[in-house]
Amino acid sequence: MGAWDLLLIGLVMLFGLCGVLLPGVPGSWLVWAAVSWWALKDPRAVSWWVLVGTTAVLFLSQVVRWRLPPRRLRASGATPRMAVYAGTGALLGFFLLPVLGAIPGFVGGVYLHERLRLGRHREAVASVRRAMRAGGTSVLVELFTCLLIMGAWLGAVFWG
Repeated sequence: MGAWDLLLIGLVMLFGLCGVLLPGVPGSWLVWAAVSWWALKDPRAVSWWVLVGTTAVLFLSQVVRWRLPPRRLRASGATPRMAVYAGTGALLGFFLLPVLGAIPGFVGGVYLHERLRLGRHREAVASVRRAMRAGGTSVLVELFTCLLIMGAWLGAVFWG
């Protein structure tokens, strides 16, 4: 598989990661579609195993998200800028503290946004709790799943 194909697949995955944070965009399904495209274009055993694992992880995350309360982020005061802070924090955390760092990175991004907006620690913590209860947990589960899928793909491309 050529470098341009891999770059295009990576861009579709990045678009899917951004789509997780935007309402109405099927981000996790875009990431899955990119992996399935890669597996079809590069039919090796490792690519098919990554596709099978991706499908299982995505299914599991959907089950977990269905068990969580519905998203009501707008009612909690969440803004698109908060989503950018949360997504950037999760992405940085994912790479700084491999895989598990996405969770504190996401929450830390929301806290940083609220701290800058509100100015006080106590009010920022209360706002983070409100946002996470209103649907931030659901977004975090989907974003973490997409980061896991993207990490597995990157690992298979570089070391597979």
